[in-house]
Amino acid sequence: MPRAASALPRKPFGFPRSHRLLKPDEFRAVFRTGQRVHHRHWMLVVAPGETGAPARLGLAVSKKCAKRAVDRNRIKRVTRDWFRHAGLQGVDIVVTGKRGVADLNKAELRESLHRLQRRFPKP
Repeated sequence: MPRAASALPRKPFGFPRSHRLLKPDEFRAVFRTGQRVHHRHWMLVVAPGETGAPARLGLAVSKKCAKRAVDRNRIKRVTRDWFRHAGLQGVDIVVTGKRGVADLNKAELRESLHRLQRRFPKP
């Protein structure tokens, strides 16, 4: 028996492809043209994107900053959640974790990202 169509979107907290940096050339462009914002546990590279376009996010969380896959996935999940709620427009951001970021809990990860957002370069 087929399922009835739901009135709610299928993935209300999804992360569509239009909001992601996907290709190596896109990452290189952000690193080449963007400004770096540092924190003890993060480095964010913020570059201007297309005017009026949704903000796009690229994640680079390596084994160097979090040895266990479960920690890397938690860091990326919290970062994507912060990005969805940040309300950004027209920027491309690459988030890179530094050593010690895996030691933070979810609340500390969120708070550190919010603090960094306040330090973003003004367009």
